[in-house]
Amino acid sequence: MSRRIKRMNPKPRSRDERDDSRPFKARTAKKAGPRLGGKPGAKPPRFAAERAERRPPKAAPEASAPAKPVEALLPTKVQTVKVTADENNMRVDRFLEARFPGLSFSHIQRVVRKGELRVDGKRVDSKDRLEEGQSVRIPPLKLDTPKAASPLSEAAQKTLAALKEMTIYEDDDVLVLNKPLGLAVQGGSGMTRHIDQMLEVMRDSKGQKPRLVHRIDRETSGCLLIAKTRFAASHLTGAFRSRSARKTYWALVPGLPKPKQGRISTFLAKEESEDDTIMRIAQHGDEGASHAVTYYAVVETAGNKLTWVSLKPVTGRTHQLRAHMEHIGHPIVGDPKYFNIENWQLPGGLQNRLHLLARRIVIPHPRGGVIDATAPLPPHMQQSWNLLGLDASRFDPIENAPEE
Repeated sequence: MSRRIKRMNPKPRSRDERDDSRPFKARTAKKAGPRLGGKPGAKPPRFAAERAERRPPKAAPEASAPAKPVEALLPTKVQTVKVTADENNMRVDRFLEARFPGLSFSHIQRVVRKGELRVDGKRVDSKDRLEEGQSVRIPPLKLDTPKAASPLSEAAQKTLAALKEMTIYEDDDVLVLNKPLGLAVQGGSGMTRHIDQMLEVMRDSKGQKPRLVHRIDRETSGCLLIAKTRFAASHLTGAFRSRSARKTYWALVPGLPKPKQGRISTFLAKEESEDDTIMRIAQHGDEGASHAVTYYAVVETAGNKLTWVSLKPVTGRTHQLRAHMEHIGHPIVGDPKYFNIENWQLPGGLQNRLHLLARRIVIPHPRGGVIDATAPLPPHMQQSWNLLGLDASRFDPIENAPEE
């Protein structure tokens, strides 16, 4: 008890130990204040200043807090995650790239190759595809520091401007381009410029670039659908697989197809040679043969020599429309692969280019509603329509074609 009293009532300091720089009245007034019951104007208690110093300061607003330096490498812990519906059918390397945007390609390949990443407890290859609900064990990773966005180069700015000029529909999830004739969708042998490469300039802050969800031939003009987000890519590719997407093509062909509306159903197989690759009509059961279905309808004729037809592919095989129109004896004008009518002369004023346009695409939007985009006639087809007196505003009878 005596020890406690001693702590509560410390021995008073001598006058020599006190700070004598203040007048005596000021020193005594400070001590007297609290003993008088805290009258108005009285000084604060003796230890108030000390308590205020010990009290932690109020947190400053986040906006004014100084930014912490970002470490060069950010380690993560071992974790197990579930594959979501949006990630269904995604490749393993793309899955890691999407989950960890700062992860380098070489690091992704290394952890997969060494078996450090497991799917349902099993080793996988980087190109294997995941299924919704699978369990993915992710080892400790080192993420590269996100790079600050740098200004686009002059060439990149020109590429971005070219994409903007092609754009016929755009929102936060989806982009529809009017692809010009002669520009490939993806790269190939000796290909230096194509849509997939051009989309590099549209990478977001996480390093993700827009994704192709379908293809059209290099010689074909018109609507090309692109997903700007992983969420949109998953839903749009699903719509193509389930045949929820409706595509309409316009073409110019020689002669007059009979009947004026019809259905073409064949098997197609790829035939490769040293110089070229084409699709040939095949039989059910042939190696590599796939079933292909196309609806067609005559829109308008130019005499008896040329016909404007509208086409609706039900399936999406390589060169399907071109091979099918050749199969019924009406290959598309200007087709370098499938037009083989002997002694046929191109009417004066028409350009010898493929007269095939991906005119319209209608597909459910990933977030509800419908995307409905239409591409105008490319210059060489517009010239042909003008010369032949065809009216591009006519009703398209393919709208009434059956859905499969």
